[in-house]
Amino acid sequence: MSEKQLFLAFYFSFCPLIRTFAVVKKNIAFFVFMYALGVVCSYAVLPASHPDRLYGHLWTELFVDVGALTIVLSVLPQKLSVWLKRAFYVVAYGVALADVFCYVRFDSTLTPTMLLLVGETNGQEAGEFLSSFLTFDVLFSRLGWVLLLMLVHMAWAYAWKKHIKWRPQPLGLRRQLVAAMAFALLFCYSLSDCWSNKQALHRLMSYDKIGDVEHELTETKTCANLYQPLYRLAFSIRANQLTAQQVDKLIAGIDKVTVDSCRYDCTNLVLIIGESYNRHHAQLYGYAKPTTPRQLDRARRGELTVFQDVVAPWNLTSFVFKHMFSFYSVGDSGEWCDQPLFPEVFRRAGYHVSFLTNQFLPQAKEAVYDFSGGFFLNNPTLSQAMFDSRNARLSYFDEGLLKVYDDSIRQQEGMCNLTIFHLKGQHVDYRTRYPKKQTKFWRGSYQRPELSDRERQILAHYDNAVLYNDSIVDQIISRFEDRNAVIIYVPDHGEECYEGNVHFYGRMHSTEITKRLAREEFDIPFWIWCSHSYMVAHPETYNRIVRAKNRRYMTDALPHLLLSIAGIGTKVYRPELDLISDEYDEHRPRILKNTTDYDALFAP
Repeated sequence: MSEKQLFLAFYFSFCPLIRTFAVVKKNIAFFVFMYALGVVCSYAVLPASHPDRLYGHLWTELFVDVGALTIVLSVLPQKLSVWLKRAFYVVAYGVALADVFCYVRFDSTLTPTMLLLVGETNGQEAGEFLSSFLTFDVLFSRLGWVLLLMLVHMAWAYAWKKHIKWRPQPLGLRRQLVAAMAFALLFCYSLSDCWSNKQALHRLMSYDKIGDVEHELTETKTCANLYQPLYRLAFSIRANQLTAQQVDKLIAGIDKVTVDSCRYDCTNLVLIIGESYNRHHAQLYGYAKPTTPRQLDRARRGELTVFQDVVAPWNLTSFVFKHMFSFYSVGDSGEWCDQPLFPEVFRRAGYHVSFLTNQFLPQAKEAVYDFSGGFFLNNPTLSQAMFDSRNARLSYFDEGLLKVYDDSIRQQEGMCNLTIFHLKGQHVDYRTRYPKKQTKFWRGSYQRPELSDRERQILAHYDNAVLYNDSIVDQIISRFEDRNAVIIYVPDHGEECYEGNVHFYGRMHSTEITKRLAREEFDIPFWIWCSHSYMVAHPETYNRIVRAKNRRYMTDALPHLLLSIAGIGTKVYRPELDLISDEYDEHRPRILKNTTDYDALFAP
C-alpha cells in the first residue's frame, strides 16, 4: 500500500473525528473565552492564606466541560447555536460575577443559604444591598478580573464582526487529521483524569434527601468538587429544592398539632444544646483534667443528675437536630418531617418558647451542614409556629447569648417558659471557642509523648473549650436558681480528639462504625438540673429523674422527656420513649446512623 493510500485509509477512518474538529473550529472563540473564564473564577476565589488550594484537576476537567459544550454548539444548526451561545455567555458571566462578588464581600462563594436569602429579599432590600456593597473599590478587587475578561471578550467580538477582514485558511487534510487526533487524545485524557469527580457530581445531584446530600459531602476523599460557579449554583438550587420538600411537609402539619391537657409542672424548662462534646473529656465523667469543676460541684450537692449511658443517633449536627426536634424516632416509618416539632406543641400548650442559637442563623458563609441543620428552624412560617422570641445575630463567644437573654428575652417571658440555648460549644476550631484570658491548659499540661507538640496544643485547646463551656452552662443555671426550673443539657454529638493511638481530631464520618469510633463520636454527656423549688414542689418527678440516671438512652427520644417534665398531654407522646417514665423501654435498639447497634458493639 502506497503512502497516499495509507493516508487516505487513515483519513476516511477518522473522517467523523475530522468533521467534528472542523465544526469545533467555528466556535473556537467560545472555547477560548469560556476556558479563560473558568480559570479566572478558580483563581479569584482562592484564599489569600492558602493559594495552593487550587483544584487539582482544574485544567483537564475545564477542558472537558468547555470542550463538550463547544462540540454540542458546533453540531447544532447555525441560528440556534448563535442564540444558545449568547444565552450561555449571559448566564456564565452573570453567575461568575455573583460568585466572585460574594467571595470578595462575604468570603464565601455561592451557597444554598445565600440563594435562600436572595429568594427572601424584596425589591427594596435588594436595592439597599446593591447600593451598600456595589462600591467603586469592588472594581479593583478580584471581581475586576472577571469584568476585565468580559470587556476583552466584548471588544474582540465587536472588532471581529466590524473590522477584521482576515479569516484563517482551512487546514490541509494532513493537518486536519493531526489536529483532530490531538484534540481527541487530549479530550480522552482529560476525561479519564476527572472522571471520578464527574461520577461524584452525578451522585451528589441524584440524591432525593438533603440529609443524604450532607452525608455525601462529609466523605471528604470522594465527595464532588464544585469547582465552577455554575456547579455551585446548580447545587444550591438542588439543595433548596430538597429542603423545600421537607419544609412543605412540616408546614402542612402545623395545624394538626393538638394538646389534650397541661399541668404546667415546670414553669421554666430550659434545654441547653451543646456542640461536639466528647464526654470522655469531661471531669464529670472521670476525665483526669479539671474541665467541668462547676458541674461537678452541683452534682455533688445533689441538684444535678448525671446520666451515664447516653448516645447520639448521628455524628452530624443537622441529623441530630432533626431527630431531637421532631417526634420522629429512629426506627419509625416515614421521615422525620412527617412528625410535628416539639416547640410547636409547647407553644400550643401555652408556653412562651425562646430560641437562642449561636450557630443556626442564616449567614452568607454558612456551610452546607449548618444550612441542612437550620433550614427548618429559619423558615419564617415554621419559626413563627415554634418560637415567640429569638436572637437576631450570632456572638463570637457563647457568653454573648447570655447578654441577649438578659437584655431582651427575659423581659418577654410569660408565666410558663421553654428556653432553648444552642451553643457553639467545642465546634472546630477549638482555639476560637474560648477567651484567651481563660486559658488553663497548655501543651505542656499533657504527658503524651506519642503526640507531637502541635497535637498536644490542639488537645489543650479542646479541653479549654470544654472548661469554658462549663462556665457558660453554670451561668445559665444561675439565672434559674431562684425559680421553678429544670435544665437539661445535651450536646448534638461527640468528637475525636487524639484518644488512643489515633492521631486525629474532629469527626471521621466513616461508613463503618467501630467500637472506638462509637465511643468518641457518639458517647455524649447528658444531665438534668433541678432547682430547689422544683424539687420541693415535685419530689416524685425528681426521684424518677435520679432513678433513671443509669438507663440506656438515645437522644432522638428527647421530645417525649420534655413533654413529661412539663406535664403536657398529647397524642404524640409515647411513654416507652420517655426516659423517666415507668413504661420506658430501655431495651429499644440504639441504632447509630441507621446502620449499627451501639449496644451490640459493646456486648461482652
